[in-house]
Amino acid sequence: MIDIQASIARYLRDSGHSFIHLKAVLFDMDGVLFDSMPYHADAWVASMAKYDLPMTREVAFLNEGRTGMNTIAMIYKEKYGVEPSKELVDRIYEDKCQEFSKHPEPERMPGAYELIQQLQADGITPVLVTGSGQYSLFERIDRVYTGMFAHDKMVTAYDVHHGKPHPEPYLMGLQKAGVQANEAIVIENAPIGVQAGIAAGIFTVAVNTGPLKPEVLLNEGANLLYPSMQALCDGWQELKKALGIEH
Repeated sequence: MIDIQASIARYLRDSGHSFIHLKAVLFDMDGVLFDSMPYHADAWVASMAKYDLPMTREVAFLNEGRTGMNTIAMIYKEKYGVEPSKELVDRIYEDKCQEFSKHPEPERMPGAYELIQQLQADGITPVLVTGSGQYSLFERIDRVYTGMFAHDKMVTAYDVHHGKPHPEPYLMGLQKAGVQANEAIVIENAPIGVQAGIAAGIFTVAVNTGPLKPEVLLNEGANLLYPSMQALCDGWQELKKALGIEH
């Protein structure tokens, strides 16, 4: 059973804030809004194998949320002990994007659309914070989540110098939303995304939509853990009440 009140109390104690006044929810994309991570994992394994770089599906899930460029550089440096050239990184990332495009379009994550509808009904702003640099990102968000995410309230791989687990993406998300850390929550499904949200000082809700053990997300500091986006959607009214939102 999820003890929401205790989780909020711990966050307030550790952060030094006296309350959470929720105005914005910062969403990761892959594995939160779209059931796309299995395709990404397969694309990473296939593209990295072409360059004799070791990459497993588990490593892909553990590093979800990291920018593609940083993922490639990390794996390359682990094997060769030096940084790869920008030209090589660009080539590998292009291959990875092509591999990803061979898959069917990912389905919307069950519960995500309905959750955002509830947020909007409460006057809470949804903000996209993703490590993705996929070319079709805006078009797909606009088509599948029509009217829900304003482009000026999106943070992508091209907006930041430091990707997750660095806090910069979520700090930029706060800035674009025009809110403070205690006026937002983060929704993440990836370990390094949880790290980024916590490092930014934001109450971070993990949703375990992949194959990772729940402890992996909790050990990274997640303030709350739900087993799926649908569970979070179904539990939103209870969380909303605990956060003191009156609408």
